[in-house]
Amino acid sequence: MADIENPENEQSDGSGTVDVKTNALAMHRLSQAFETSARRWELIVYPSLFAFIILAAYGFYLVFSLAKDVHHLSISVDSNMVVMASNMQSMSDHMNQMSANVRTMAVSVDSMARDVSTLEPMLTAMETMEQSMQSMNFNTSVMRDDFGVMNRNVSRPMHFMNWFMPW
Repeated sequence: MADIENPENEQSDGSGTVDVKTNALAMHRLSQAFETSARRWELIVYPSLFAFIILAAYGFYLVFSLAKDVHHLSISVDSNMVVMASNMQSMSDHMNQMSANVRTMAVSVDSMARDVSTLEPMLTAMETMEQSMQSMNFNTSVMRDDFGVMNRNVSRPMHFMNWFMPW
C-alpha cells in the first residue's frame, strides 16, 4: 500500500510495472473520490428521502381526512335533501289548498257583484228618500222662520200687557 500511495518512490525497470502501479494508483484515487462523493450524496439524499417520506405520509393523512370529511358532508347533504323534499311536498300541498281557496274567493266576489246589482233599486229609493229629507228640512226651516215672525208680532202687545199684570 505504501507503494500505491507514493508513486515517486517507484523504480522503473521498463517492464511495464510502472504502468500497472500508475493505473492502480489512479483507480485507488478514483475510488476514494467516488466514496467521498457518495458520502456527500448520502448526506443530501437520505435526509431528503426521509423528508419526502414524512411529506408523503402527511399527504396521505390529508387525503384520508378529506375523504372522511366529504363522506360526512355527503351524509349530511343527503339527510337535508330528504327533509327539503318533504318540505317541498308540503309546500306543494299548501299551494294547491291556496289555489282552491282563491277559486272560492273568486266565486264569492262574483256573487257579491250580482248582489250589488240587485241593490240598485234600493239605491234609487234612497235617493228619493234623500230628496224627501231635504224637502222636510226646508219646510222645517220655513216653519222656524214663521214662528220667529209670529213671536215678534205677539210679544210686542204681550209686553205691554205684562205691565198691568201683578206678577
